[in-house]
Amino acid sequence: MKLKIHILSLMVIVFTMYSCSSDSVDSGSEKESSVTSGVVTNYTYNQSELETMKLINDYRVSIGLNALKAINHISFKSEEHDMYMIANNVVNHDDFVARSENIIKVLGAIKVGENVAYNYNTPEAVLKAWLASTGHKHNIEGDYTHFGLAIKVDPENGRKYYTNIFAKI
Repeated sequence: MKLKIHILSLMVIVFTMYSCSSDSVDSGSEKESSVTSGVVTNYTYNQSELETMKLINDYRVSIGLNALKAINHISFKSEEHDMYMIANNVVNHDDFVARSENIIKVLGAIKVGENVAYNYNTPEAVLKAWLASTGHKHNIEGDYTHFGLAIKVDPENGRKYYTNIFAKI
């Protein structure tokens, strides 16, 4: 019963989150990852990812919340979703339940949320858009302890795709 409630809660989060779009273009760098026992242990963050994570943490701290700790595995799962969105030319939360179940199983998370966005040029612009959206703001201000973030650029049109996953561990 508890698992059903948890899955239902995750589905509610999926349906309440709506993707963002706007702004212009920029370029990112490639990431590297290594997997050990199902856990990604290495992830190389680009400057935009580091800046976006810092802005999210600065915002959380400014309103009296804890800063979130980055976890490479969560960023890798975020990157996988960015690559899916680019390959399918969509902005959505497809397979969020599978991503969250992986994070729950592999990292022992008890709660998972996700924000996605598309075509924002700067970390400041995407954060501003997320904070202007009730569902996205709820995740940013949520009862989480960890997060991961990936920003990938579509090589065909130069547009950025953002996936930000939050977890309470």
